[in-house]
Amino acid sequence: MSTPDKRIEELRTSIREHAHRYYILDAPSISDAEYDALVSELQDLEESHPDLVTPDSPTQRVGTPIGDLFRSVQHLAPLFSLDNAESREDLDGWEQRMERQLGRPPSSYVCELKIDGLAVVLVYRDGVLDTGATRGDGMTGEDITANLRTIQSIPLRLRGDDHPSVLEVRGEVYMPYEAFDELNRQQAAEEKPLFANARNAAAGSVRQKDPGMTARRNLAVWVYQLGLVEDGPEFDSHWETLDYMQSLGFRINPASRSMGTIDEVFRYTEAAERGRHDMPYQTDGVVIKANSLADQADLGFTAKAPRWAIAYKFPPEEQVTILKDIWINIGRTGAATPFAVLEPVFVGGANVAMATLHNQDQVALKDVRIGDRVIVRRAGDVIPEVVGPVVSARTGREKRWTMPENCPFCGNPIVRLEDEAVARCTGGFECPSRVREWLFHFAGRGGMDIEHMGYKTVDLLLEEGLISDPADIFSFDVERLLGYEGWGEISVNNLEKAIDAAKERPVARLLTALGIRHVGGTVSRKLASVFGGLAALMDATEEEIAETEGIGPVIAAEVRAWSTDPVNRNLVSKLGAAGVRLVDEVEDHADSGLLAGGVFVVSGSVKGFTREEAKMAIEDRGGKATGSVSSRTTALVVGDSPGASKKRRAEELGVPIIDDAGFRELLEKGLSALT
Repeated sequence: MSTPDKRIEELRTSIREHAHRYYILDAPSISDAEYDALVSELQDLEESHPDLVTPDSPTQRVGTPIGDLFRSVQHLAPLFSLDNAESREDLDGWEQRMERQLGRPPSSYVCELKIDGLAVVLVYRDGVLDTGATRGDGMTGEDITANLRTIQSIPLRLRGDDHPSVLEVRGEVYMPYEAFDELNRQQAAEEKPLFANARNAAAGSVRQKDPGMTARRNLAVWVYQLGLVEDGPEFDSHWETLDYMQSLGFRINPASRSMGTIDEVFRYTEAAERGRHDMPYQTDGVVIKANSLADQADLGFTAKAPRWAIAYKFPPEEQVTILKDIWINIGRTGAATPFAVLEPVFVGGANVAMATLHNQDQVALKDVRIGDRVIVRRAGDVIPEVVGPVVSARTGREKRWTMPENCPFCGNPIVRLEDEAVARCTGGFECPSRVREWLFHFAGRGGMDIEHMGYKTVDLLLEEGLISDPADIFSFDVERLLGYEGWGEISVNNLEKAIDAAKERPVARLLTALGIRHVGGTVSRKLASVFGGLAALMDATEEEIAETEGIGPVIAAEVRAWSTDPVNRNLVSKLGAAGVRLVDEVEDHADSGLLAGGVFVVSGSVKGFTREEAKMAIEDRGGKATGSVSSRTTALVVGDSPGASKKRRAEELGVPIIDDAGFRELLEKGLSALT
């Protein structure tokens, strides 16, 4: 049976991977409902075992990871997530919590349709658009100003003459269904992959390197929240802020309504759910806010979400169809994952012909059989899944499915170890499916970020025998692609430049790209900062690897096992011979011991630092950064919007509390700054 600490680590790894695929790659692999269930399970476990909570846990983060395609932008004020409601009981519970804090229910509410697109932050200075950014992690986003300027519904200059010196608004960029359908018609005509849904199409369109591409995608925006305002008017209600933003030239969703009671709110959600397909855009719920800004101020925030707002999510949509067959895919780690081949069915706004079955245990647990009529859910309008069979419709001709004994791609045995949830192909990188997935991961955004090296290119290179492992990417003759369909001189030159640029990626990126089990971006950065290069890491003992802060015995064992494999050592040699950077320049800090022995907690947004940068600054000076205040804490660093519970706990324990200026002095002078 899995222990709490092991299960927590499994959940964190899974959540991080799925968050990366959804928010960074725009290529989700599970449904919203599944993702929410993983997060909920992790939250429950961490609440039961607070000693196992770490600063890098997904529960300690607001929002999403930040990609490296665009430069980072620090938000003027933090953006928070929203708690979810799925029933009338959830809404009643939310109102009761507010009533206990206010001594009465909120005076009124505002209901707004929850648009399924990409959240953006727009900053205007003296009435002119200055910066547009993605939501990012709530503190820092990606600068996509050039792309947002191409969207006609975003004003470049505000209407009127009397503008605040600084105005920040939040909104949602989306793709109307008509534009989405036209985009997919163009994709089909050009024999390019179709977009799965309007949300992913919108997110991908906004994050184009070429603003001209964004301009051709016919995107639109609804603005829903007034953020920071300097030298501007004051308001009493959220509804007034919506009117004000509309007067400045922003688009406010006309379906928004002001409501007096929670009964009226619930009737609005019911009507919105019934009419969701009558809208010309994708919506997956209703956002409900306490209307009074005084009430909002009194209610405040939890560590993750405002207490005065909640997202009522529509239930997932389901349809029934025939399960024609069950196939398996072999991933880059060798994992054999079953998926359903379906009689095509229209569900969640798209035609679905395949759906996930997760793993062989889920197939057995749900008792899904080939030939069954099955319920297909497209939860959150993302990846379809088979919920289960319609048992009453069985004829007796349905067939039970079992995992194949041999891999359909390479013929090697498929085995499942006792302590693992998935079966794996034992063919190693003899398996063409595993090699394909590995190369795609290696070249993808989460790895070496080699532009133009998608599945289509990887497949062509493999079919023509031009590459067989990641090192070959950096040494094959790119000009041999000339003459293949879609490969002219410009395409070849672009790929060659992208490959050359990837050679200089930091060692941490290379480590992540190599696909060592349990070694993602955070672990890679820690290992690279300690060992400096692959040679030192691969020669380190398991014990030396485990001494790295945040690296436990499981990860250390995986890294050591990978490092001692002759195949992997040969691969690294080939990478080096091909000119790939294998060593980072490690800077010797004269102040590397200034905070040695100190334990610090950072709460809120520290001016001039992202959370990760503040933590790294502490660790660079020999200190330890943790996520919770205890008697061992040396000091609590508080920035803007700190967690009230952490500050209260520090005061109870007599732990020193320092602000932005105090933090900078601490980094300069060390522990002596606290005396």
